[in-house]
Amino acid sequence: MPKPGEERSAGQPWPTFPMLYKVTSAHEEGGERVYSVSTTHFEGDEDGNVQFLHLVEVEFKGGKLEQKPGTERKIPAQLVTLAMGFTGTDQANGLVQQFGLELDARGNIARDAQYATNVDGVFVAGDAGRGQSLIVWAIAEGRSAARGVDRYLTGASELPAPVRPTDRALTV
Repeated sequence: MPKPGEERSAGQPWPTFPMLYKVTSAHEEGGERVYSVSTTHFEGDEDGNVQFLHLVEVEFKGGKLEQKPGTERKIPAQLVTLAMGFTGTDQANGLVQQFGLELDARGNIARDAQYATNVDGVFVAGDAGRGQSLIVWAIAEGRSAARGVDRYLTGASELPAPVRPTDRALTV
């Protein structure tokens, strides 16, 4: 999408939620914000580690996004996190059904204090266990789940566990 404006446009009258340019604490941590581009593919090394993200500039034409020829480029990357908008865990045709995972009252995958599910050796963290939330929760829960996995595999763990599955707000 193009960079949003700093004021509500006429095409987004109240009570429509305005698409406004904002800087939040996550943006203040650094990084480059890129607009009107589409990822075409990832490039990795011989060991499967991501090294580059390939992208192309796009523009709206006739109500759909079209690539702009000659604007392809690649940017270096060591980690790619996909934030695509969570609408719920796929319960009908996904791993939930295949593994026989139990769900909590909210439809998320149920887990204990170690992030373990009802299936031995299967752990869950982030949106699938918490519900739609911020990427910082997914990262913190991933670290905490790693501790649970470590304890499961070795019987103990010295890994940090920044949050518990029942936490609702990160404390610093």
